[in-house]
Amino acid sequence: MGHKVSPLLQRIGYIQDWRSTWFAKRGDFAKFLQQDAQIRKYIKSRFKQASISVIFIERLSDKTRVKIHTARPGVIIGRHGQDIERLRQDLSGLAGREVAIDIIEEKIPAINAQLVAENVALQLEKRIAFRRAMKRAIEQAMSSGAKGIKISAAGRLGGAEMARRETYKQGKLPLSTLRSNIDYGFTEALTTYGLIGIKAWIYKGDILIAPKSQKQGPGQAREDKEEAAS
Repeated sequence: MGHKVSPLLQRIGYIQDWRSTWFAKRGDFAKFLQQDAQIRKYIKSRFKQASISVIFIERLSDKTRVKIHTARPGVIIGRHGQDIERLRQDLSGLAGREVAIDIIEEKIPAINAQLVAENVALQLEKRIAFRRAMKRAIEQAMSSGAKGIKISAAGRLGGAEMARRETYKQGKLPLSTLRSNIDYGFTEALTTYGLIGIKAWIYKGDILIAPKSQKQGPGQAREDKEEAAS
């Protein structure tokens, strides 16, 4: 089953967070959902060269907070912060309320699955051989600390008459292990032969969560100390 569903979706609530965090009253859910889609589409289309990996949206009681993870924060911030202030005003118009923007820099873009997929897609659009682009991305990811990576491309690869799928993999990729920190990204490359879909999976290690039986509250910890002292 781990090979059929998104690794991010399968791990939500365990080691992954929701991309949108808010509670909607009756009749507001559709409006908030549409606003989130518009906000993400606007940011992605306006800053195509900013290497944006993910956008988190959180709705508070008095404002909406947008967290943008990017490998090139300077492109979004602009000179003296002019671009980010203009972006904040535009997003406030879309959301109909005050919007706060947080910019989080991706320290290692080579092991971010979304950025890896977009990088491969960009090279395909520049007519670089797909095998060369995929193998180069795998080498960069493994040398940057990834424990496993898989990249898949589907479409008219190399201008072939019949569409096919090519997949390259290196290292471990335990998709069915929920504690495995596996990042996933998807994008499309618009080539002269048509669209080519790019998928990337990157395994970064395990995230171990302590069992509930090991978690102690202040009262339990105090009782344990008293028993040990006696």
